[in-house]
Amino acid sequence: MSKIAVIAAAVILAACIVAKVLHGRAQPAGISTYEPNQMKDFKKPEAAELKKKLSSEQFAVTQQCGTEPAFHNPYWNNHEPGLYVDVVSGEPLFSSLDKFDSGTGWPSFTQPLKGTDIVEKKDSAPGMVRKEVRSKVADSHLGHVFDDGPGDKGGLRYCINSASLQFIPLEEMDQAGYGRYLEPFVKAGLIKAPMRETAILAGGCFWGMEEIIRKIPGVIKTTVGYSGGSTANPTYEEVCTGGTGHAEAIQVEFDSARLGYENLLDYFFRMHDPTTLNRQHNDVGTQYRSAIFYTSEAQKQSAERVKARWDKSGKFNRPITTEISAATKFYSAEEYHQKYLVKHPGGYTCHVLRD
Repeated sequence: MSKIAVIAAAVILAACIVAKVLHGRAQPAGISTYEPNQMKDFKKPEAAELKKKLSSEQFAVTQQCGTEPAFHNPYWNNHEPGLYVDVVSGEPLFSSLDKFDSGTGWPSFTQPLKGTDIVEKKDSAPGMVRKEVRSKVADSHLGHVFDDGPGDKGGLRYCINSASLQFIPLEEMDQAGYGRYLEPFVKAGLIKAPMRETAILAGGCFWGMEEIIRKIPGVIKTTVGYSGGSTANPTYEEVCTGGTGHAEAIQVEFDSARLGYENLLDYFFRMHDPTTLNRQHNDVGTQYRSAIFYTSEAQKQSAERVKARWDKSGKFNRPITTEISAATKFYSAEEYHQKYLVKHPGGYTCHVLRD
């Protein structure tokens, strides 16, 4: 399928943000597509679509107010640090810092995550009156809240079904889009505050590049866009003409304490062919050139050093043509391009991470 045909399909198809499911339980599944600034625009998928994406137990719990078996669920005895988010929308709900062993066989928390609006509703089931809790964004049934929790923590017990949750381990939170919730873990001494640095790289179609880069340990955030040209606020169609001077590029925010800039560049040279001038496989034009847009003198020196090392490595049959130039303004691409291969698995890509 040509790239243009795939783009046309992208305009028609809507992306549903749901948690992947494996063997009947929610799994971290690599990197979440959660974007905090898009939560207000989240549209809950129809029931038929949710049935395809969720296990039967997840659907019964979140959509039909079901209850999973005590002690036979993934998170009741989970002691790893991290966040618990809505399995349907990715909305952050609870922190491991507020989790405790209630002896009930279900995940129990003393409070919701600060800044999270948990919806409470009266539940008048036969023979009892309870207070149901639901997520605000996706309206998922989560469980119930009781007043028999630890007295020194406010006395509440949020008794939550594992099937309504997806767990995001602490070390994946920043990369998965939950970096704003790291501070309490930093204060608790469980993690060091990230040292953020930005890199701008170009190496052909940005769909495939982003899909590889976003999974690299230490990468916090990726944004696809345009850089290196002269046209302000270019559109994808304008960039495709080659007249703007821009390259399809990736703006990468990374934790330099976990991922050094030179290590990131090593991934860069492994994922594309830096020897073909203004071309990556069937994609031809200056917008597909190989380029490193440095943001500091230190990055410039590192880029020149890494390029020279790869040029002498014997990995390529031709000289490396990668451009190294000072970063100019980076323009974010249209929303349908962002995390394109997450939204459309199996879509067009010409990038492979070589050994």
